[in-house]
Amino acid sequence: MLKALWNWLFGRKQVVLARVPTPAGGPSVPTAPIDQLNRQAPLQAAPAPSPQSEMGPTFICREAILSRQQKIAGYHFLLQESARNRIRNSSRRVHHLYAEILVSSLVKADIGKLLGARLAFVDLPDSFLDHPCIRQLPPRNTVLVIQPHPEADGPGPETLMTHVRSLKSAGYRIGVPDPISTPQLISLLPEADVVVVRAPQLDAEQALSLSTTMLEKASQAALLARDLPGLEDFRFCFQLGCSLFQGPFITSREDWRDRNLGPNTARLAELVSKLRKDADSAEIVALLKHDAALTVRLLRYINAAANGLSEQVSSVERAFALLGREKLYRWVTLLLCSADHGGERSSAALESALIRARMLELLAAERSPTEREALFLTGLISLIDVILEVPMERALTLLAVAPDIEAALLRGQGPLASRLALAQACERSDADAIRSAAETCGVTPEFAAQCHFDALAWALSLQQES
Repeated sequence: MLKALWNWLFGRKQVVLARVPTPAGGPSVPTAPIDQLNRQAPLQAAPAPSPQSEMGPTFICREAILSRQQKIAGYHFLLQESARNRIRNSSRRVHHLYAEILVSSLVKADIGKLLGARLAFVDLPDSFLDHPCIRQLPPRNTVLVIQPHPEADGPGPETLMTHVRSLKSAGYRIGVPDPISTPQLISLLPEADVVVVRAPQLDAEQALSLSTTMLEKASQAALLARDLPGLEDFRFCFQLGCSLFQGPFITSREDWRDRNLGPNTARLAELVSKLRKDADSAEIVALLKHDAALTVRLLRYINAAANGLSEQVSSVERAFALLGREKLYRWVTLLLCSADHGGERSSAALESALIRARMLELLAAERSPTEREALFLTGLISLIDVILEVPMERALTLLAVAPDIEAALLRGQGPLASRLALAQACERSDADAIRSAAETCGVTPEFAAQCHFDALAWALSLQQES
């Protein structure tokens, strides 16, 4: 990922994206394929359904799903929370309409190309499995999670099994809810590739029962734990044998007051601090030379063919002179965030931080380069405490960030804070918070959603280039 970030930051590779007309209330920005998600299902204030139109406007959101190695294995794509709440007790027909919006949006976004090797988890009503639109989703990327509907006119067990086997033969993976909460689908367990359990509903006794049932009926299936609020819950489900994990735990904080940085991370943080404090060039070069691996990495990047240099750079002094302080500061900051810290969730937290950073930059597309740089950096280090597992105050002191960035991250104040709040609201799919934050930033919620999905596409493209 770091190489792709380096190429993007320093102009070695220009990605040409189509432009769309300027949305009302915001500047035009480059858009990637996932922009079609927002255009198909735009973020709007959703009115209550009426008899004439049970299907109100909505938009698509996503939640990251981690593997046991705390890497992002895929995303759960779903309707925004207000839309889900609106249709929760609605008829099958309404659920089908919304399911078709969800599937069609993912198809139009060419989600398979965007995700690469990652998976898209899509919840669908049990009576929707024979809908032809499903077959347009990429089989190798798609996990269809079956959800029962309380109405009595759903497919019988034999019909449902026929649909499931047909989809599996076409290459789709099948997910089913755990048999404790949804016993009516227990017959599908032998066909399941994923069994989905909601962590808040799981205690030790239920966990034992679930493990026994899966061993007997779905030994080949991976267990996905959803709605994990914190790391203790993650660790419990990890010990239970879950393979996939989803929930707010990915960016949750702990008490890290007694945690210190490792020696490599501390050296990078010292270098970042020296650069920001405008230390003497000789002192910075000495720090670079002190880390042989860092020196090799720096020279390799500066000499890459794509850089277009006419001569080979063989000294740290020359590399520093060519890059300058600002570009070196950006590179070392990215290296600090991208380093393998061995902690839980760090790579997933980094991806979330990159999405925030890119979204903040896109929101300021028509502002000065200096403002865009400050916004990108604000987003990038907004999760630095989670990535490094140290208190935010200590991390910001090490990085010697500008006062505006510190005010936004520590106190939610200053000119950068409102855009960061908007990015965080988009992450949570909080419609009310998005509308409020977008108004404060002087943009529309639709434009904010477009920037958020474009930022997701950008972060995913970095993964594919890694």
